[in-house]
Amino acid sequence: MDRPTFLMTDPGCFDVSYRINPWMDPKGWTPAHAAAACAGSAALRAALIASGAHVETIEAVKGLPDLVFPANAAVVLDGKVLLARFRHPERQGEEPVFRSVFQRLKTRGLVHEIVDLPDGLFHEGAGDAIWDADRRFFWCGYGPRSSQGAIPFIRKTFGHETVALELATEQFYHLDTCFCPLAGGKVLYYPAAFTPQSRATILARVPEHQRIEATAEEAAAFCVNAVNLDSKVIMARAPDSLKAKLRARGYTLAEVNLDPFILSGGASYCMTLRLDRASVPAAQLHAAE
Repeated sequence: MDRPTFLMTDPGCFDVSYRINPWMDPKGWTPAHAAAACAGSAALRAALIASGAHVETIEAVKGLPDLVFPANAAVVLDGKVLLARFRHPERQGEEPVFRSVFQRLKTRGLVHEIVDLPDGLFHEGAGDAIWDADRRFFWCGYGPRSSQGAIPFIRKTFGHETVALELATEQFYHLDTCFCPLAGGKVLYYPAAFTPQSRATILARVPEHQRIEATAEEAAAFCVNAVNLDSKVIMARAPDSLKAKLRARGYTLAEVNLDPFILSGGASYCMTLRLDRASVPAAQLHAAE
């Protein structure tokens, strides 16, 4: 893969039909939301492609509405796939679907190894294990969905340091809802989503000039749940305050109307899973040859 490659899911079966986080309200879901979801997913795909990415799209499955959030399906680095195990029964039906997807991707050479979690552990994929390309370690969220005990296994599987961050609220139930490493070493995050100890960990690991703090309004707009490709940030429609912060740091924004997905507690990062991420940038590999 010589360009960023993402996995997305056809949103044809997406709805909000159950409640496993505070954002979800099945009674508020309408047919108009379903049509808007299809438009929003297509717009996100188009934004990724316009940014130079390739998108692999998998089929929808009736009865698995949250299949549209493949970030939760696995952790992927250097072609190795650590499959997720979901905490809530409503999402556990996704596990065999994604296993089949990754087996197909392996056959095509897009990934090369598939690994299972040990029994008794929950971990919800790249939503709670975010690779920091500048620092070359995983930021790992735990608490509402993922087990703290899964973090050492991530370190063992991929051979890279893990930095554990405990999530303090049900609203920000995955790390990707409140924490986003950006190219150049900066980190966009919502401090109130973390325990005091985890906030201290972030402060210790990320110098002040590299920290971009999101407000409650910005976090509730699911703008921290963003996809970053070099200087471009692809995110849900952002408050002016966040636009100004990011532009002042040299980033350009591609905003997408993802309101129907926010009703389920997800946005652009959740809706994608990057497949080509490497622990050593290609430029460094070529220089060493």
